[in-house]
Amino acid sequence: MSLLVIGLSHHTAPLSVLEALSERPDRAEAIASSVLGSATATEAVVLSTCNRLEVYASVPAFHPAVAAIGEALALAAGIEEPEGLREPAELPPGDPADALAARAEALADHLYVRYDDAAVAHAFTVACGLDSMAVGEAQVLGQMRDALAGAQHRGQVGEILNALFQGALRVGKRAHTDTDIDQHSVSLVQIALEEAAAVLGPLEHTAAAVIGAGGMSGLAAATAARAGVRSLTIVNRTPERAERLAEDTSGTPRPWSDLGDVVAESDLVITCTGAVGHIITADLLAAGATRRGGRRQVVIDLALPRDVEPVETWHVPVPGVTLIDLQALGLLLEGRADTTQVVRVQDLVTGEVADYLTRRMEKSVAPTVAALRARAADLVASEMDRLDQRLPGLDETTRAEVGLAVHRIVEKLLHTPTKRVKEFAMEGSGDDYAAALRELFDLEPKDVANVSTPPKRGQS
Repeated sequence: MSLLVIGLSHHTAPLSVLEALSERPDRAEAIASSVLGSATATEAVVLSTCNRLEVYASVPAFHPAVAAIGEALALAAGIEEPEGLREPAELPPGDPADALAARAEALADHLYVRYDDAAVAHAFTVACGLDSMAVGEAQVLGQMRDALAGAQHRGQVGEILNALFQGALRVGKRAHTDTDIDQHSVSLVQIALEEAAAVLGPLEHTAAAVIGAGGMSGLAAATAARAGVRSLTIVNRTPERAERLAEDTSGTPRPWSDLGDVVAESDLVITCTGAVGHIITADLLAAGATRRGGRRQVVIDLALPRDVEPVETWHVPVPGVTLIDLQALGLLLEGRADTTQVVRVQDLVTGEVADYLTRRMEKSVAPTVAALRARAADLVASEMDRLDQRLPGLDETTRAEVGLAVHRIVEKLLHTPTKRVKEFAMEGSGDDYAAALRELFDLEPKDVANVSTPPKRGQS
């Protein structure tokens, strides 16, 4: 089995493409189920964040798995091949199938593929925050942990991806404990507040509102509170969650029905609800701007799909309103990471990837080595039984000496083959050498399987 990662992120796709893949709350489960249902993968974990969607899979063959995962991503984005799709030359202007085919092709242009060793390096890099929009951020660790836990709960992950994700999580933690990347990284919320202050002036004089009460909203509320905003209002569809977050951040909870009033009354609005559809429209902002009498307002949209109607779809500009979304934040964050700390984390990742690959290659030949040693132990035991039958009066001391001598002979005979198979594994040819050992020593496939087959997915 080999590792395969296929995905797209803020590095390869515009916000509109990422948004198309974010509109289904159950997208991760649906994508993983589709991939596993295609029988081209034995395990699958889907990592979905505000700026990336990636499928990690354990696959027996590269090309069929790439095709299946690509199809699953296309379906998740609402791109599916309609029945009886005609050739492009046969399509009349404006035919929906034409647009559908174009969207599918456009999605493929934004995908990246990482295979085997490169897949390991990618997972470790992501876990350390080096591939994040805000380089060095730690939130992705929790997102990877949740993705793994969800796949485990659904029985979609086994030994291979468990090992990969556990290794990535461990390396990610090391990046934050063994380097100073935390002290030099700038979060999405921090850079957004800096930009807001550039427009509004000192935040101590601003009335702020946070829409939503999830993880990112909680981070935004806490960061705004630390920045010393004059007042902080929390709005959420679930009143209890709004009340808890307000209590934690010394804010004031407001019901969802007050959303329009809260937007109009706030100088700074930060929203991240995870809703499908725009909860803050251009018309709502325009109504608020009229009530505000021209006072400046900054709206920060950290959600994907977007909570705020994009500026390019507004019929007319809304006076005094500055909208900052994830795409704008990505541009603001370029070049903000501390190069020295990034290099330290990159060196850490390089060493950890090498160690992981070493352990994996040694493990790949371990079942053959174990089966070979088990066969040798069985032969020694069998010969000692024959000795007992032929020399029943042999005293225990002499028998022990004979047994030890036989054991030493076997160990010396096996030492070079078992040492060499591990060395060949490090050179990438361990599978061929292990196969040769199985042929030379007549090791049955079931003998190797007995020491190498993990429980099936979903079984304990």
